[in-house]
Amino acid sequence: MENAKMNSLIAQYPLVKDLVALKETTWFNPGTTSLAEGLPYVGLTEQDVQDAHARLSRFAPYLAKAFPETAATGGIIESELVAIPAMQKRLEKEYQQPISGQLLLKKDSHLPISGSIKARGGIYEVLAHAEKLALEAGLLTLDDDYSKLLSPEFKQFFSQYSIAVGSTGNLGLSIGIMSARIGFKVTVHMSADARAWKKAKLRSHGVTVVEYEQDYGVAVEEGRKAAQSDPNCFFIDDENSRTLFLGYSVAGQRLKAQFAQQGRIVDADNPLFGLSAVWCWRWSWWRRIRA
Repeated sequence: MENAKMNSLIAQYPLVKDLVALKETTWFNPGTTSLAEGLPYVGLTEQDVQDAHARLSRFAPYLAKAFPETAATGGIIESELVAIPAMQKRLEKEYQQPISGQLLLKKDSHLPISGSIKARGGIYEVLAHAEKLALEAGLLTLDDDYSKLLSPEFKQFFSQYSIAVGSTGNLGLSIGIMSARIGFKVTVHMSADARAWKKAKLRSHGVTVVEYEQDYGVAVEEGRKAAQSDPNCFFIDDENSRTLFLGYSVAGQRLKAQFAQQGRIVDADNPLFGLSAVWCWRWSWWRRIRA
């Protein structure tokens, strides 16, 4: 970043100076509010989440056959919830602080098909788009066995359409693999920091990968522009997609069910605290470079 731009940013947000200097920094959003106050502004309702859950259930017979690794769960893309006592002991030892309760891990890193949390949102949006097209064409009803989507008739139908997305890797994997399997032509616009093995994996599934020397923002913008020139191309917008978010939201229901199955109670006396593993990794990385 140019010095003038950096100085302007620091003048506007003084804490940035500490971040640049790799100093431990804490920032609390002054605009935070309560859940009750914030939910009406989200633009999504509980019914929206229920509809997303129902859609994934309709596609379960298809997924179980299209991706055999999901057969054991009946075509439901889900991860385990497991206790990690060794990690809990390590953290307690390192920080000299006991951790109340039990440390659990939601293993979305092991989600089938694409192997990351992006399998939730990315795959869901592809399926939602496919369902919409098939319903509008009169080829599918909500009461059908969706495994019929594996037929040559549907492959031929979906081949008329294409899907595009901009990605650094994981979202592109989920959308690319799912789109290609169902029959769409698919293009993933990938930024400079995308891993070579992810590009290779996408290409092995018949996905067109367009590479950029610039960052993620450029890949997304170029992908969006390219899609606009084709009326049969659907661009999945990671920055603004309501449907993508709904795919992720179903995880809440699934997690609630897993807590119930394991006999875990979550209430005012037994609170649940959550932390993204991505941020845990980044914190660990920061500590190593500072050491």
